Amino acid sequence: MSGLDWTRYRQRLEAIPEMALNFDPDDLREEHAESNGWHVDRHEVDLPAEPPGPPLAPEAPRASWAVACRIVRAYEFPDPKLITGVFEPDGDLEGRPMLLRARFLAFRFWLPVRVAEVVDETRETDRGSAQVWGYSYTTLEGHFEKGQIWFEVWKWTDSGEVAFRIRAVSKPETIRNPFYRIGFKLFGRRLQLQFAHRALERMQRFVSEELAARAASVPAKPREAPEVAPASHDAEAAERLDEAERDAS
Repeated sequence: MSGLDWTRYRQRLEAIPEMALNFDPDDLREEHAESNGWHVDRHEVDLPAEPPGPPLAPEAPRASWAVACRIVRAYEFPDPKLITGVFEPDGDLEGRPMLLRARFLAFRFWLPVRVAEVVDETRETDRGSAQVWGYSYTTLEGHFEKGQIWFEVWKWTDSGEVAFRIRAVSKPETIRNPFYRIGFKLFGRRLQLQFAHRALERMQRFVSEELAARAASVPAKPREAPEVAPASHDAEAAERLDEAERDAS
């Protein structure tokens, strides 16, 4: 969590489980989502390979899959210049309430999401069996977008190849403020893709650096910690989140 003090936001996080989705989940079926104006995105980056077979134990020197899973669980892969996640780190992952601090132009926004499902399974693919772990979260009332995004770490047991995948189905939400509406129309899609591309680059770099540090028997480089102030310090953000909480009640 990069040092974020989630307890500052406890009251707002506690309101998220009661918030409603801001979309109909049936609209996300990929067979008709794109024809109905939804963006369907798939992104992937290769991570350091492991030996063939099941994923290595987390403490193993070449445990690429386990390291990546830990980074995904802790939500450390997003670029904090774009998105920072606030959540209770020791809470259950399934159903986890999260506040996302998004930066846009000179503004900061606090956007509520909730973990919808946790994936931990073996999948059969044209490349053989793959062990997959990850989760998805859904957008809630008060978010500037609507949809669902999946973050998954894959290991193909026949080859030992490891990858990090992001899949998203999304579209812009109706934004009442005309300034924000125009800004997101002009820049929102670009920022969405930038988030994914930076997340892939950071994941690849973080896993590679940690495995290199293990091989050299030195501590891994610390990751940058985002500068975070309480949501109450940003009146615009607090107002938007308060509106979402009132709408959900």
